[in-house]
Amino acid sequence: MSHQSGTVEGALRRTLLPLCALSGVVVVSGFYFPWLVGDVVGGATWLVVALLFFGSGLAYLALLPLAPGDEPDAADGGAAYLLRIRRLTAGEWARGFLARQDRVTFGVPVATFALFFLARLLVPEATVSAVAAVRTLLLDDAGPLFLVAMFVAVLYCLVLVVGPWGEIRLGGPDAEPNYTYPTYFAMFFTAGIAAGIVFWGPAESLFHYRSPPPTVAAAPSSGGALVGALTYALFHWGVSAWSAYLVVGLPIAYYTYQLGAPLRVSTILTPFLGVDGLDGATGKLVDTLAVFATIGGLATSIAFVSRQFLAGIDFQWGVAVGGVGTLAFVAGLAVIYGVAAGSGVDRGIRRIAGVNLALFALFGALLFGVGPRSFVLDAGGAAVANYAVQFVEMSLFVGGDWAADWTVWNWAWWFSWAPFAGLFLAALSKGRRIRTVVLTAVGATAAASGAWHLLLGGTALSLQRSGAADLLGAIDAAGGSEAVAGFPIFAALPLGRLLVFLFLALIVVFIVTSADASTLVVAILASERDLAPTTGSVLFWAAFQAVVAAGVVLVGGGDALQTAAVLTGGPFAVLALVALAGLTLSFRRREGGHRTLPGRLRDRLDDSGLHGPSSVLHEEEE
Repeated sequence: MSHQSGTVEGALRRTLLPLCALSGVVVVSGFYFPWLVGDVVGGATWLVVALLFFGSGLAYLALLPLAPGDEPDAADGGAAYLLRIRRLTAGEWARGFLARQDRVTFGVPVATFALFFLARLLVPEATVSAVAAVRTLLLDDAGPLFLVAMFVAVLYCLVLVVGPWGEIRLGGPDAEPNYTYPTYFAMFFTAGIAAGIVFWGPAESLFHYRSPPPTVAAAPSSGGALVGALTYALFHWGVSAWSAYLVVGLPIAYYTYQLGAPLRVSTILTPFLGVDGLDGATGKLVDTLAVFATIGGLATSIAFVSRQFLAGIDFQWGVAVGGVGTLAFVAGLAVIYGVAAGSGVDRGIRRIAGVNLALFALFGALLFGVGPRSFVLDAGGAAVANYAVQFVEMSLFVGGDWAADWTVWNWAWWFSWAPFAGLFLAALSKGRRIRTVVLTAVGATAAASGAWHLLLGGTALSLQRSGAADLLGAIDAAGGSEAVAGFPIFAALPLGRLLVFLFLALIVVFIVTSADASTLVVAILASERDLAPTTGSVLFWAAFQAVVAAGVVLVGGGDALQTAAVLTGGPFAVLALVALAGLTLSFRRREGGHRTLPGRLRDRLDDSGLHGPSSVLHEEEE
C-alpha cells in the first residue's frame, strides 16, 4: 500500500467510526424507542440513516489495516498476484487505464449494456419481445439440456468425493491453503448465494404451497402441499444448484495451479486450446460472456433486492421513498462494495464475509428460538426425506411450463452465475484437496442454504397455514412482489423488531459480499492477461454495475435484462459439460496412484488397529 493511500484510508477510518456510532444510535432508537426520535427523523431520512449505519460500519471494517504478518507474500505470483489490488495514484490510473484493459473483454460488455438500454428507450416493446423469444427457445425447447447438465454435474461431484481424484491437492503435494477453513467457506458461500437466499427464503415455499408442482400429488394450499413445497425449495437451492459452480470452478483451479494457466474463465478449455491458445477468439468469447453474465446478474440482483430493503423500511416506519430512494440505495450499496472490493480479498471481502456468516447464524438461531420449532422440525424432516427419495425424479422431470418457469429457470440462473462464482472458488482453493473443495462448495453450502429454507420457509408455511399471518395476501397486495414476504412473518413472532433489523442487515451484507467479489472478478477478466487490477479499475466496475442497476430502475427492463443475463447460462451449461470431459481426460493422463475414499478409510481402520468383520473372522480361523 502506498503512503498516499494509507493516509487517505486513515482519514476515512477516523470519519467512518463516529458516523457509524451516531447513525446506529438513531436507527436503534427508531426500532426500539420511536418516541425518543419522534418526528425529528422521518420520511426518506430513515433510508439515508439506515444506509449510513450499515455502510459506514462495513466500510470501516474493510479499511482496517492487516495485522503484522497477515500481509500476502509479495513474491507470490499467478492467482495470488491477481487477487491483490495494485495501488496507483490518481494520475497514474487515469493515464494508463485503457491501456491496462483487454479491448474485447472490457469493450464488448460495456458496449452491449449501452446498446441494451438504448434499445430499451427507443424500441422497448421490440427489445422485450426479442428477449422473450430467446427465453422461450432456450428454456422451453432446450430445457432438457439444463436438466441433464445439472444432473451430470451432481454425479461428477459424487465421483470426485468417493473416487481417487478427490485426493489431488491443488497446487501440488506441498501446497498450503491461503485461508483457514471457516474463512474459505464463509467467502465462497456468501459470495455465491448473493441476496437471493434472503429474497426467496420466505417466498418460494409459499408459492409452491399455493400452486404445488406437478409431481406433488396434493391440492393447492392443503396440508399435503406443505412438505412438497419445502422439498422443492430444498431442491432448487441444494446440491444441484451448487454443483453448477463446482464444475466450472474446479477445472479453472486445476489448470491454474497444476499447469500454470491464467486465472480466467476461459481456462476451462485448456485441454482443447492449450494454455497459449486461451488468448484466441474462443477464449475471448468465453471471458466476454462471463463478464456480461456477471454484471447483468449482479446489477439486476441489486435492483431487485433494493425493493426488498425498501419494503422493510416502509413496513417498519411507513415510509415509501419511490424511485429516488431506490437510486439512493443503489448508490449507497455501490460505495460499500466498491470500498470492500478495492481493499482486497484479505481485508474487506474476507471480513465482510465473516460478518455475513455470523449474522446469518444469529438470525437463524433467533428465528428457530421464537418460531414454530415443532412444525419446522417435523415438516423439515419429511422434506429432507422426500428430497433424498425423489431426487432423481425431480432432477429429470420435464413438466411443461412449470418446469420451465421454475426448475429450468433456476438451473439457467445458477449456470449464469457459475463463471463468476467458479472463478472466485478457484481463486480461493489453492492448497485444498479436490475432495475438500467439493464437500465445501457443494455439500456444506447446500446444507447451509437448505437449513435456511427449511427454517424460514417452514416458519412462513406454519404462519400461513394457521392463519397467524396472511403472507400470500401481503404478496398479492404488493402486486405479487416477493420482496414483502418476510416482514409479516417477523411481525407475527416475538422479538419481531430485532428480527426485522437483522433481516435488513442481512439484505445489505449478502448483496455486498456478492458484489465485492464479482467486482474483483470482472476487474480481473477485463484487465490484460496476467495483470492484476488496480484500485481504479475495481472502482470503475463497481460504479458500472451500479449504473446498470440504476438503468434498470430508471429505464425499466429489469426482467428483460435479468432474462438476458440468465440466458448466458445456456452456453455455460454446455461449456461445463465440455470442461468435465476435458478434466476427466487430464486426470486420466496426469493423475495416477491416488487412493479412493473407501480405500483411505480402510487404511485408517488398519492403522488404528480396528478391523472389519472379514478381518476378524480371518484371525479367528487362524
